[in-house]
Amino acid sequence: MLPARREQQIPRPPRRTRDDNVALESGFKLSHYDYFGVFGLPRKLALDAAALEARFHQLSWKLHPDNFAGAGEAERALAIERSSQLNDAYRTLREPLSRVEYLLALAGMRKEGQQKQQAPPELLEEVFELNESLDELRAGGDPGKLAGLRKRLQGAREAFRGKLAEVDRGLEKLFAEWDRAVEAGASGPAQQQLMERMNEALNRRSYIRNLVESVEKELAED
Repeated sequence: MLPARREQQIPRPPRRTRDDNVALESGFKLSHYDYFGVFGLPRKLALDAAALEARFHQLSWKLHPDNFAGAGEAERALAIERSSQLNDAYRTLREPLSRVEYLLALAGMRKEGQQKQQAPPELLEEVFELNESLDELRAGGDPGKLAGLRKRLQGAREAFRGKLAEVDRGLEKLFAEWDRAVEAGASGPAQQQLMERMNEALNRRSYIRNLVESVEKELAED
């Protein structure tokens, strides 16, 4: 499965310098950059987590409220706004899945609510059987039959968890392929094709994850 990273507490910042004032007033306009640009990074999917965190701390120090205690109201408000933007950028880029979701969103993909999720064609039969079992479990009835249904659903849950792990392995390969394309300066159409493949994989992952969660919910409530 794709790994997650826990956020660590930010150390207390040093006092602000004149150079920091200049950075805030003219050179640190987060709203003018995408999240990758905020950290001075190319739009790649394999990031050095330690370097990203260190850069996040560095920028956070410059925007810490303690450094603006004697500043004007407008400057303090601006620092708070940019600190919030910086936090959003860091939370998005530190996790592999939110990172690729954001990359695709920059290209106009991954817009929630635009399209109803569809079952992958090769899973239609399994999904149909799963939904039948869920409906029977919800209807209740003979305890012996319900025990058999629960066992069947537990097996289906493990099977779909395996499919989810398979999708994650495929995504990791696509991430590496994307990064090689960026490094090689691949053409726009080539990058677009890769993004479409990642988008398709994320749709598949989301659908399977929802199936697993539905089964887990019914088993927990039964």
